[in-house]
Amino acid sequence: MINDIKKDAEVRMQKSIDALSSAFTRIRTGRAHPGILDGVTVEYYGADTPLSQVANINVEDARTLAISPWEKQLVPQIEKAILKSDLGLNPSTSGNLIRIPMPALTEETRRGYSKQARQEAENARVSVRNIRRDANATVKELLKEKAISEDEERRAEEQIQKITDKFIAAVDAKLETKEAELMEI
Repeated sequence: MINDIKKDAEVRMQKSIDALSSAFTRIRTGRAHPGILDGVTVEYYGADTPLSQVANINVEDARTLAISPWEKQLVPQIEKAILKSDLGLNPSTSGNLIRIPMPALTEETRRGYSKQARQEAENARVSVRNIRRDANATVKELLKEKAISEDEERRAEEQIQKITDKFIAAVDAKLETKEAELMEI
């Protein structure tokens, strides 16, 4: 019973870490990588479709992304979608190919992105703590129902806390790495 609670908490905490990783890929660093455009959707036959499903996204060089849509008529819609996204990118088109030069980050934008990264990390920490709270509440329920003893409850809460500490440390490590990426010139 207690092992199931711990496993469930660990799986849910890992999902929080995964969500943090995907949030970090959307925060732009000085280098070009296709993950920056993950949140961009294009209207395609009446449905909003992720950009990666209607075009190939390649890294042309360290500061340029190249997008080649699978259908020529999508070029203006893709340009519009990139401009509408709040990424601060200006696409330029030449025929079927859309190039997106990554502007160099100023000190001010680096600080802004760093602040955004810290906020995402804090959201992940809160999520991990909420999962810990849920797991501890489930353990307390088992104690109330007399399914476990007080010693088992205390031991389970200590183990859940260790799991929580491990995942909070993982969040902090990811944040440190992202901030280092943002601050390098």
